[in-house]
Amino acid sequence: MIKFVTLGLAAMASLALVACGGGGSSSTTTPTTTEAAGGGGATTTSSGGGSGGASSTVQLAADPSQIAFDTTSLSAKAGNVTIDFDNPNKALGHDVCVEAAGEKELGCSKVVTGSSTTLDLKDLKAGTYTFYCSVDSHKDAGMKGTLTVQ
Repeated sequence: MIKFVTLGLAAMASLALVACGGGGSSSTTTPTTTEAAGGGGATTTSSGGGSGGASSTVQLAADPSQIAFDTTSLSAKAGNVTIDFDNPNKALGHDVCVEAAGEKELGCSKVVTGSSTTLDLKDLKAGTYTFYCSVDSHKDAGMKGTLTVQ
């Protein structure tokens, strides 16, 4: 009888270890901070693994007192790029859009007022892109900048 109890406990312990082991691939995250030109800061977080490509997250904010972003220069690694965009202005809506060399629009966030949103861009190649606000004539008023992907 003791052998069966011991065998049963050993089997349950083995199952518990297998269940906790998990599976699949692991990924590592290495945060790096890049100081953006123009006085504003942009934080880039890169992670490898998972989907097979690099991903970067950059921070961007609207200036709360004028039609402008807090920086005109962002940089990210090639691959999937996320722009975390904050608009602290509670009276004027803004968004962030990205286009490839004045050609096609690659994506736009939703327009936000006094809150934050994100723009996810998939598989960006190395190169120079333009980010801008598409609300009314904000882009023409200078609410734009350069995203450099390396």
